[in-house]
Amino acid sequence: MKLVESLKSILADFQIIFERDPAAKNWFEVLLCYPGFHALMCYRIAHCLYNLRIPLIPRLICHWGRFLTGVEIHPAAQIGKGAFIDHGMGVVIGETAQVGEYVLLYQGVTLGGTGKEKGKRHPTLGKNVIVGAGAKVLGNIKIDNNVCIGANAVIIRDVSVNCTVVGVPGRVVNR
Repeated sequence: MKLVESLKSILADFQIIFERDPAAKNWFEVLLCYPGFHALMCYRIAHCLYNLRIPLIPRLICHWGRFLTGVEIHPAAQIGKGAFIDHGMGVVIGETAQVGEYVLLYQGVTLGGTGKEKGKRHPTLGKNVIVGAGAKVLGNIKIDNNVCIGANAVIIRDVSVNCTVVGVPGRVVNR
């Protein structure tokens, strides 16, 4: 991702907060007090450097971001613009995860692998996906557009478009 694209994504990440969070009162408060936004800024800078094949520094930036925010995002992950990590603490986004535009992740969400497999091993989320607090989306699976995943659900299979999924293991309750 080029620097200009990264900056546009950061701006979209910033703007979406005001649409999705009624507690967001002003830009200064969001800039200073939203750890999910801080984590995404660190990630976007690190991802840009990662794509330039700069060694170590992208991982250090993401590590520093995790230390400050409690959100762990691998610099190789792909996250679309307008992402919002609400509350942040405990969110993990793995190396081969792909996250579509305008995705909302609540605290404690894991987009992780299921073991030590190589290659693509993390989930792909489409556009406008909402992942509830504590939910785990695991393995090389696809979550299609406009899916809502309930709090504490464990998703280990593909989910088709326009669904609500809850439970352990995740089951579709609304299409």
